[in-house]
Amino acid sequence: MTTETPRWFTSSYSNNGGACVEVATNLATPHGIVPVRDSKNVSGPSLSVQATAFTTFVAGVRAGDFGEV
Repeated sequence: MTTETPRWFTSSYSNNGGACVEVATNLATPHGIVPVRDSKNVSGPSLSVQATAFTTFVAGVRAGDFGEV
């Protein structure tokens, strides 16, 4: 458990359609995690993803590995 507060942000690519997630990358370096939460339910739960897994996911998205929506 960390005592640092996550600094949440939504991607600049989000068109504010309400179906977004927020991430807190400020915890990646000091703790090795990237918390993720639903932007529509900011007081709800968050999921802590290993920083290496999150980096791999983002690289896959950028490379188009998951197709287009």
